[in-house]
Amino acid sequence: MKKLRVFTKIAILGSFMSGGFLFNGCANTDPQISFKPPAYVEELPPKEEEDNFGNPGSIFGRGDNLLFSDRRAMQLNDLVTVIINQTAQASSSANKNLNENSSGTFGGPSLTYAGSSSSINSIVNGINNATGFGINLGNNTSTYAGTGTQNRQETFTTTIAARIIKVLQNGNYFIEGSREVLINGEKQIIHLSGVVRPTDIARNNTIESQYIADAKIMYDTQGELKKNTEKGWGTKLIESIWPF
Repeated sequence: MKKLRVFTKIAILGSFMSGGFLFNGCANTDPQISFKPPAYVEELPPKEEEDNFGNPGSIFGRGDNLLFSDRRAMQLNDLVTVIINQTAQASSSANKNLNENSSGTFGGPSLTYAGSSSSINSIVNGINNATGFGINLGNNTSTYAGTGTQNRQETFTTTIAARIIKVLQNGNYFIEGSREVLINGEKQIIHLSGVVRPTDIARNNTIESQYIADAKIMYDTQGELKKNTEKGWGTKLIESIWPF
């Protein structure tokens, strides 16, 4: 029996350590970056440029650089620069007080006899004397008080180029953009998507993030700096199974 207990403890300890090493090994993977072109990029051979000057000597050409028009994003795959300036503030507090008082008394049953027989009356009195006890539940008092306060402020500022993915029926644009930067093993990832109005795009082809509807902005870092600011795998494992 003792050998079985020792074997069980060794098996539990071994599984715990192996799971921790596996978790730690997966977490120590260095961040990578892929230079594979996105799906929308057509991998076609480059075209040979043709000399097509239209009307030689004219100030109006056939290109897209119009003389009296702003070059804003208007078509699919056009680029627009998004100026992200997000500030989030949150403050909350909660107070909870509970008071409970209870008391009670429980008495035993008693028999009554209305007859004239003295012997029966004596028996009834004997039974009542034997069962004439009660239970006093006493006074129970329960008190609970809890207080919680949270203050949080976050600011995120950057710029990112997004691409028009879809032109909606009402003329609005669904844009999406991402950026990955890998410097000395530290990887920064920014992803953005949302719906914008063409009229909110400025003349310099920029738009502020506050004008983006259904905006989804994600910023994440990968590398040693993030690992050093996170809890270890052992702490996470213990907290996940700790019942209190």
